Amino acid sequence: MAEQAETLRRTPLSRDRILRAAVALADEAGIESLSMRNLAQDLGVVPMALYKHVANKDELLDGMIDVVVGEIDPPVPTADWKHAVRQRILSARQVLLRHPWAPLAIESRNMATPAVLAYLDSMIGAFRAGGLSVDLAHHVMHAVGSRILGFSQELFDASRRAGRSGRTDPTPPAALPPEIAARFPHVAEIAMAASHDDESVLGQGCDDQFEFEFALDLLLDGIERLHQRGWASPRR
Repeated sequence: MAEQAETLRRTPLSRDRILRAAVALADEAGIESLSMRNLAQDLGVVPMALYKHVANKDELLDGMIDVVVGEIDPPVPTADWKHAVRQRILSARQVLLRHPWAPLAIESRNMATPAVLAYLDSMIGAFRAGGLSVDLAHHVMHAVGSRILGFSQELFDASRRAGRSGRTDPTPPAALPPEIAARFPHVAEIAMAASHDDESVLGQGCDDQFEFEFALDLLLDGIERLHQRGWASPRR
């Protein structure tokens, strides 16, 4: 291991090497731990050496996002647009699960990076190749939202406490206090079902992957029905 580390340190510095080292650092210690100084230390160089390849931290983050998005499986030409879209979105989800800091990094950018734009363009292309109109594809992208990139903002997110590593807290959510449960019985009913389903094959609490695929399939099935009906948005 020491020899490998020394070999890596002797590898000429490049933009690709910097970006991949930054992704590895964020994966290990969380995006909040990332700084040009820490990254330079990991690479065995002085901080100023980094600026020959990345202008600033914003450019570094953009490049890191592109590295991550580049790990998503490429599109597979097929007549079954729904299957192709589903499989690629699930590939994106697996990539982001490997890089738990990436969703917030993607959402924090004012402009989509080139790799994100290329990915979105190819996904819209899959809808269009499947016969969806520009009108329907436009509204589909709004409906699917961030799920197209493999993540979603959950309504009840309290149990997903990201620590320094960026990993989530496995502790299931606590039951609602009795006075709150009495006042909001339907919310309590759902919370109890999620928190105490110990016998489920999915394990205790909500299964994130199942919930993600459930919502994705609802959307894709609905999109397919609209497409088959020849749906079009109301003209103003």
